Order: sequence, then C-alpha cells, then structure tokens
Amino acid sequence: MELQTLTYLVVGFTFAVYIGIAIWARAGSTSEFYVAGGGVNPVANGMATAADWMSAASFISMAGLIAFLGYGGSVFLMGWTGGYVLLALLLAPYLRKFGKFTVPEFIGDRFYSRTARIVAVLCLILASVTYVIGQMKGVGVAFSRFLEVQYEVGLLIGMAIVFVYAVLGGMKGITYTQIAQYCVLIMAYTIPAIFISLNLTGNPFPQLGLGSTMAGTDTFLLDKLDQMVVELGFDQYTTSARLSHLNMFAYTMSLMIGTAGLPHVIIRFFTVPKVSDARRSAGWALIFIAILYTTAPAVAGMARLNLMNTIEPSPGNYLAYDERPTWFSNWEQTGLLKYEDKNGDGLIQYSADNNTNEMVKIDRDIMVLANPEIARLPNWVIALVAAGGLAAALSTAAGLLLAISSAISHDLLKGILKPDISEKQELNASRVAMAGAIGVAGYLGFNPPDFAAGTVAIAFGLAASSIFPALMMGIFSKRVNKQGAVAGMIVGITVTLLYVFQHLGIMFIPGTSFLGGLEPNWFLGIEPNAFGAIGAIVNFAVAIGVSQFTEEPPKHVRDLVENIRIPSGASEAVGH
Repeated sequence: MELQTLTYLVVGFTFAVYIGIAIWARAGSTSEFYVAGGGVNPVANGMATAADWMSAASFISMAGLIAFLGYGGSVFLMGWTGGYVLLALLLAPYLRKFGKFTVPEFIGDRFYSRTARIVAVLCLILASVTYVIGQMKGVGVAFSRFLEVQYEVGLLIGMAIVFVYAVLGGMKGITYTQIAQYCVLIMAYTIPAIFISLNLTGNPFPQLGLGSTMAGTDTFLLDKLDQMVVELGFDQYTTSARLSHLNMFAYTMSLMIGTAGLPHVIIRFFTVPKVSDARRSAGWALIFIAILYTTAPAVAGMARLNLMNTIEPSPGNYLAYDERPTWFSNWEQTGLLKYEDKNGDGLIQYSADNNTNEMVKIDRDIMVLANPEIARLPNWVIALVAAGGLAAALSTAAGLLLAISSAISHDLLKGILKPDISEKQELNASRVAMAGAIGVAGYLGFNPPDFAAGTVAIAFGLAASSIFPALMMGIFSKRVNKQGAVAGMIVGITVTLLYVFQHLGIMFIPGTSFLGGLEPNWFLGIEPNAFGAIGAIVNFAVAIGVSQFTEEPPKHVRDLVENIRIPSGASEAVGH
C-alpha cells in the first residue's frame, strides 16, 4: 500500500481511539477533570506518566541531538532520567499526601499566602507554555512530512485533536488516552530500532547492537561511526563534548531539577488512591520510560551512520543530487532538509567545513522520523513512526495544557478571584481556560524559538529556577516563610529569563542590546539552556536569606510540614 495512504489510515485510527477514549471518559466533576477522581491504578498511572513525560523532545528530538552531538548529547539522557528519580523520591509521595489538586495550591497553603499561590501560577504558566511550544513543533514536523501538508496546517490539526480529548475528558480522559499513546509511541520507537539493529549488526536488541560489530565484519559499529565523522571533519562521535565540564554539570542539573519541578508530571501523582500508590506509580513509570531512553542512543548512532552512508556510500564517492533517494526529496519539500550545490558538480558533499558543506540544513528533529525511510524499512513501519511521534507530542501537550488550565481555573478563579463559584461553573471555566491555552500554545508554535529539545530545555530551566526550590523548601524546611518563598521564586525565574533573553538577542530598544550587549554565555560560559541550575541556587539563597530576617511561619504551618513528612504507613489510617 502507498505510504501516504497507509499513514493516513494508521494515524487516523490512533486519533479515533484517542477521541473515543475522551468521549468514554468524559469528566463530570472537577475531581475527575483535575485528578481523574483520584482512583487510577498505579500501573496504569505509571504508563500514563511515561507518556506524559516522554514528549516530542524525547521521541523526536533527543535522538536527533545525540546523533549530531555524540557523547555530548548524553546530557539529555542523564538530566531527564535523573530528574525523574528526584521527583519520585523527594516530591511525589509528599505532595500526594498533601492531597490537593495543583502545585500552586500546595505552595499557597504551605506558605500561607495568596501572593505565593499567584506567583506559583505565573511561574507554572511560563514554564508550561514554553514547554508546549516544543510539542507543537513536533506535531508540525510529523504532519508536514507524513501527511504532506504545510507545517502550519499540521499544527492546526494537532491543536484540534488535543482540543477534543483534553477539553472533553480533562485528567480522566487524558489519563486513559495517554495509556493508549504510550503503547503507540513505544512500539513506534522500538520496532524500527530492532529492524535497523538487525540490518546493521544482526543483533535484535538495539541497546546491545550499538556496541556490537557490523554485520559480516570485525569492525564495531561505533568505531565505524567514529571513522566516518572524523573523515568528514567532525569531532569523534564517542568522545566529542561540546560543553565544558561546568556547563555539562549545570545543564544536567538544570534538566534534573527542572524535571522534578514540572507541574504536569507532578499532578499525575495526585490521581492515585494513596501515598504508597504514588511511589509504585513512580517505579512503574521509570520502567516504562527506560524502554525508550535505553534505546535512544542506539537510534541516534544508527541514524547518523545511515545518513552518512546514504550521502557518501564510500570515501570520496558522493551521491549525485539527481539520483537522491525518495526520502531525501520528501524531506526537502518540508524545508527541514536543504541542499545547495556550491561547486556546481551536482554531487552532494557533506562535511564539517561550512565553505564546502552542501547539506546546508539537516534539522535535528527529522532524524528519528526519517530514520526508517533512510533504512528502507517497510511502509507500515514508517507509518507507525509517524503515529508514534504524534502520540508523544500530543500526550505531553495535553498534560501541559491541563496544568495551565487548572492553574487558571482552580488556583486563580476558584482559589482567589471567585471562591464562591459552583463546581459546575469551575468545570466550565476549566474547559474555557483549556481552550484558551491551546490557542496560545498553537500561536506560539507557529514560530518556535528553537528546535524542540532546545525549547523544552529552556522550559525546564524556568521550572528549575522557580517551582522546584519552592516545593523542596515547602516540604523539607519549617523555617522558610511566605516572604522568602515569594522572593525566591520571583528572583530565581527573573534572573533565568534575563539570561535567556540576552542570549536570544531580544532587543527592547532598537539598536541597543539588552544587558548592555554582554557576550552570549557570559556567566562562566554557561549556556541559557543550562542556566536554570544557577537560577535555582539564587532562589534557594534568596528564600532562605529573606526567611532568616523575617518572622518564622505560624505553628499550624510548621505542624503541616511535620505531618507531610510522616512515613506513609502512619498516614493511611486517615485516607491520605
């Protein structure tokens, strides 16, 4: 069957399943809309959490980054997986025990302050909107190639699908939709990897194939890859490290604590019946996440190898542009792959030298999606990958949009502006806020500031510098008070935003560079995507310092902190 027809069938079927689940699991109360009624099975919640967590950045962009950065791309593997461990051990059980709907609600109650709750809402919205931009780019990239529509049209279709199942079902619908999306995305990621590993190494396990010898030879795959990239002038794949040690540490730390501070992941742990179930959910989620994350390095290395073998089958034997394969011309039509014949010989020369390199654009976000086509896998595998990329982007987008809408409807409207509204009015407000959030996210998705994983990394930095420290101090410190928490969040996210704006070249006054024209990465060479770790340190320092010079929290707040940390077995008698 023709690829486009097959893709329409596979993607259309998955979309029908998502919408069907949303209709079946339509939320009828605020509890169902915000936390799925609090009765989700830990295994099911672990699978939904994995889908919520493994976004377009994980599915589409991470392997693409590793493919071009090599060893240096491991920062994403370490940061994102390590951060989930932090979340599971340090935050999830305690926040579940607190028993409320949202992260700003916890911050508002713990720091006995409406101001703290409002600041937390603003920080949440900033981080979540930035994060969802990356998902929208992933949706647009997948649609633009496999459904052969313009990026903007694909983005609009994705927005419409999310609107239907997220607005209808709320957390209840999203949870069961994400279970289906996890099944789709994990099959879409691992099946092509198994095929390609078998083709290149004869080993059906990609994780082992990456360290195996090439089929029929004594040459290891990674040695072959190192040889090819060095011949083209690039750094050695297995040892290249674009970042300094300090930058690498800061980047990893920013991703880790940003992960632990992401509200759309945290609220997943509010959906299980009790505290012990939150811990079990975290364990299952780590298992489900590990399947993809241990496969990603193999997907990256094999994709880079296949790409270079296609363009230059043997040293000095370049592919003629007129004989380029179908996958090449297909991706050219999207604008994400560009060739420029600089010397007029009609051959495709690919190298690290910008003066002679004729592959003037290879968008990193296309590598996972193009990999099955480059490897000449069956059309049904290629169609499945398209459905998987869309599932990854849509699952995370839905979780982020729910976090944004619940912050607006539950924390701002119900919690502060109109505390006397009925449950039905709050539910309707939640749906309106969700629709508005989808519109804003889509608008920003038309002009994303970076590739998917880069945009997401900035979002993690914002969460790291604002929400994570407030949660940690709220759980583990009795002394930090409302003045300290508010000051810490404001200063932490402000310094991070200023650093990001400076790097992106935001001009507030024409002809004048912000912050006096400082050089990019001026603070110890740290990149903006890694600056969330510095923002978090500033947040902790300001919050603790201000708290030391102001009155300590009231006794009932100190007792609340003590109660949150009581071992879970002692609290099950009270139903938390």
